[in-house]
Amino acid sequence: MLEIGSVIEGKYKILNKIGQGGMSVVYLAMNERANKQWAIKEVRKDGIHNYEVVRQGLIVETEMLKKLNHQYLPSIVDVVDGEGSFLIVMDYIEGNTLAKKLVEEGAQSQENVIEWAKQLCEVLAYLHSQEPPIIYRDLKPSNIMLKPNGTISLIDFGTAREYKEVNVEDTTCLGTKGYAAPEQFGGMGQTDARTDIYSLGATIYHLVTGHNPCEPPYEMRPIREWNPGLSQGLEKILLKCTAQNPAERFQSCAELLYALEHYDELDNRYLNKQKKRMGLFVMTLCMATLFSVGAGMLNLQSKQLSSGNYELFLEEAKSQPTMEEKLEKYLLALQLEPQNEQAYLALLELVFLEDDVFTAEEDALMRSILIKDSDGMTYEEIFRSNVAGYEEFAYKMGVAYFYSYEEQGNKTLAQKWLDIAKNAETLEEQQIFRAECLSRIAGYYSKIGKESRSGDTFISYADYWQDITEAAEGDIAKIDNSTTALIVYRELCTQIYINAVNFQRAGVTREEMEAQLENIQVRLETDIEVTDISGLERILSLKEQVEEGIEYSNSAISNAFDTRVE
Repeated sequence: MLEIGSVIEGKYKILNKIGQGGMSVVYLAMNERANKQWAIKEVRKDGIHNYEVVRQGLIVETEMLKKLNHQYLPSIVDVVDGEGSFLIVMDYIEGNTLAKKLVEEGAQSQENVIEWAKQLCEVLAYLHSQEPPIIYRDLKPSNIMLKPNGTISLIDFGTAREYKEVNVEDTTCLGTKGYAAPEQFGGMGQTDARTDIYSLGATIYHLVTGHNPCEPPYEMRPIREWNPGLSQGLEKILLKCTAQNPAERFQSCAELLYALEHYDELDNRYLNKQKKRMGLFVMTLCMATLFSVGAGMLNLQSKQLSSGNYELFLEEAKSQPTMEEKLEKYLLALQLEPQNEQAYLALLELVFLEDDVFTAEEDALMRSILIKDSDGMTYEEIFRSNVAGYEEFAYKMGVAYFYSYEEQGNKTLAQKWLDIAKNAETLEEQQIFRAECLSRIAGYYSKIGKESRSGDTFISYADYWQDITEAAEGDIAKIDNSTTALIVYRELCTQIYINAVNFQRAGVTREEMEAQLENIQVRLETDIEVTDISGLERILSLKEQVEEGIEYSNSAISNAFDTRVE
């Protein structure tokens, strides 16, 4: 280590040590002739068995970084290649890391985090624009300095991180577990700009929620599960940033920057996309129909209801050219027979789940239907008198919430309906069994892999494995339908892909995981049918997603058992 008070190269006086990493120490130094402070990073030969490899990498990297010039990057001004150490002289950045700010203050304000994220987008885009592109690979709060003026600086490029041995936080896989993208662990493609976008998403997640993705169980949930007051738009941005498949992320920092600059508008753009089939005007019309607002609408309804019947409205709905017109017909049918399950199920499956996404506004409309008053009783109260129909609807609602709510699924909203289904008297035995499994998962989903203050684990990944695999048993396509089956299979693939290492540590064998994927592949070939040509495109799209999920999951299994990242 450098001695405090010593002078390097006749001009850099070491003042004190200001930081230390796995292979390096950072000092504050003063160039007394220029009256300027610098930071000096020392990488020592001692204790590094591959020092020459590290040294050669540092020489190449520092020469490249010396050519960079960006307001959010420290400048490298000098390199001292000594006998037993390698010294990098760079700008001294006053301030603290965002990691320290998290420790001291916890979750940061959404507005501040977004501002920092936009600055990071700018500097990463600058790095990615170099020839060849520079991929940072290790973005996290401890590598971001917050200066007194509120701007950030990206520090600690040290490519020695690529050769760092395993320790508590870092892996040998070009990044830090929790922040590192899946492709950084090998076997899933080369790292590129989208790798840094994943790490930026993980960093934003940590900053805005206070929950560290670098700590077990190494997962990131939708941020509004931690804080409902956070923006839905920002949540969607982070889900896209941290998609397991790089092709599903933002493809450039410029694209991500634009989204961050308009995050508060993203909700509206997202809803407008959904409202291609349910525009604001149509929603108003449907709600007017539903609640009988306005004399003109009342007269229109009276004529329609007197000249038609329940089955006619259902048939007319099927032939309507737009989702809006289908919706209107189903609502009219419900007014005639609120106890009949056919319109509720058709509304859910043929309108709301037509795109396999159960959106928040569709959920709100379904709730408003169920609480509509008819002669002193709500539609739902009337509907309950039809036990078999209501239980079937409850099962389908539970599945829709669990797998399809806002694309990600919402286990909390699913639980009410799953509890009804698991206690049903009229459902198929396999449906009741599946409802029981999904209800258990929903009940402990927020606790999976976590420990109580006493150190006891709430729920094990072994239990989780048993439940998610049991939920996928049987001929789902026959009991429910092909769409539900494909969504269940897609979810199982996703969980194996995300949690292969956790399952492996919990004692689930490689053979067990691979057997589940093989079973899904067989089911795709034998069980999935298209009974309506209009659903062909939807089924084919879901099958493609499941097949892709099988491929990615097999890769994750190989990584879990062959590389065993600790």
